[in-house]
Amino acid sequence: MSTEPKTYDLVIIGGGPAGIVGAATAAGAGKKVALVDNHYELGGAGVNTGTVPSKTLRETALALSGVKARRLIGVDLSVREQATVGDFLRHEQQVKEGFNSMIAQQLHADLTDLYFGTGTFVDPHLVHVEPSKQAPARGQVPAPPVEVVLRGESILIATGSSPFRPPNYPFGTPEVYDSDTILQLDLLPRRIAVVGAGVIGSEYACTFAALGAQVHLIDGRDKLLPFLDGEVSRALTAAMERGGITFHWNEQVKLCDRSGSSCLKLDLASGTSLEVDAVLVAAGRKCATENLNLAAAGVKVGERGVIPVDAEYRTNVPHIYAAGDVIGFPALASTSMEQGRRAARHAIGQAGDLRLSPLLPNGIYTIPEVSMVGETEESLQKKGVDYVAGRADYRRNARGRIIGDLDGFLKLLFRRNDMKLLGVHIIGEQATEVVHIGLMAMLSDSTADVFVEACFNMPTLGGLYKSATTDALLRKGGARAALTALAEA
Repeated sequence: MSTEPKTYDLVIIGGGPAGIVGAATAAGAGKKVALVDNHYELGGAGVNTGTVPSKTLRETALALSGVKARRLIGVDLSVREQATVGDFLRHEQQVKEGFNSMIAQQLHADLTDLYFGTGTFVDPHLVHVEPSKQAPARGQVPAPPVEVVLRGESILIATGSSPFRPPNYPFGTPEVYDSDTILQLDLLPRRIAVVGAGVIGSEYACTFAALGAQVHLIDGRDKLLPFLDGEVSRALTAAMERGGITFHWNEQVKLCDRSGSSCLKLDLASGTSLEVDAVLVAAGRKCATENLNLAAAGVKVGERGVIPVDAEYRTNVPHIYAAGDVIGFPALASTSMEQGRRAARHAIGQAGDLRLSPLLPNGIYTIPEVSMVGETEESLQKKGVDYVAGRADYRRNARGRIIGDLDGFLKLLFRRNDMKLLGVHIIGEQATEVVHIGLMAMLSDSTADVFVEACFNMPTLGGLYKSATTDALLRKGGARAALTALAEA
């Protein structure tokens, strides 16, 4: 091991979305940057086990199952019987490898020094790197496997998170998975139980249902994704049930056991028993901080390893920052990247306006997609805000008809007195893209006029905004007021 520490302006521990963007930000400003990651596959959970892989699997499932084609031409083009696990995962592997290579090339171009190994604090400024024992990614030439100590004028912790594993599940038993290891499945299950109807559990439940599996979705709550607007939550529940998913509400798994059988048995608190071929436990995540030796740096840690930070993403130790999943909610790849960028800017003395926008869009890649930004009807009612809602159905939109989505809808929430846009909610094809039109309108404090006056391409889903706004104006002031507003636009 080198006895003399290598000195950097910024040392980053973790090569996920927050760490990569933080490195690019500081290096782009001419600072000397080191990035430490214990995997040769850079990108963290966002690229390797979470965001990108799960969404790639979803698209693969849609293609292999012919879900979209059945709506368009009324014919089942399913290839489930012929599909193999290799078919299912091949595209996911290709996408992941492409991102891994792109990220490594970008960091190299930015002159960021990469250290593949486990970083642990020696003191508040020193990080010891133990070389990784993992095999390099395909086509990647690893750095020499030597121990090294890095000194950072500032340090950014961006180690991400890992699935939480409740003790009542026999992890290590074949066919018992968490949201990381599900990517290692060797057979497509005919019957699968998904424990936890959060975002991850709901997305995977839809993916397996699209491939023809019998899916049981088990959750201790009484409704799906309660942070969603209630109407959207109910519509998504109904769509998932139509897709073949069986919900088990207000339930807890008391026992998961193979019991010598060829299948897994789940005993639920209600007394119900389920026999399945595989179990996916999606019981939340915990921050990956246990191996950092944060005590040596004096950094405080909260429940499940969450690191508290201030508005500048500083920990209780002023020169040590944290960003991404390690600081808790919202733990999205998109917000993690912004946090990493802003933390790095503050660390190198380019703070500017560091406050993240309070408007964070939420994209859920279920089948159908759901996306939202801003207030829900429930939150407005709780706050006592007088509002008016406008709806536009995909079935009444030309593009919606063309793509065969007859169940989706867009809902806009306006403040009644000035018709300022307060919330956007979409369920249907391309919801996670269409939401951005509403997001930009809200960021500019727009009112209904922006959609009344806008000219949208025809046919597009963007036209839903004009229809939903017209509906809101009708509900607010009647047909005459809505027609007058449109005529004056």
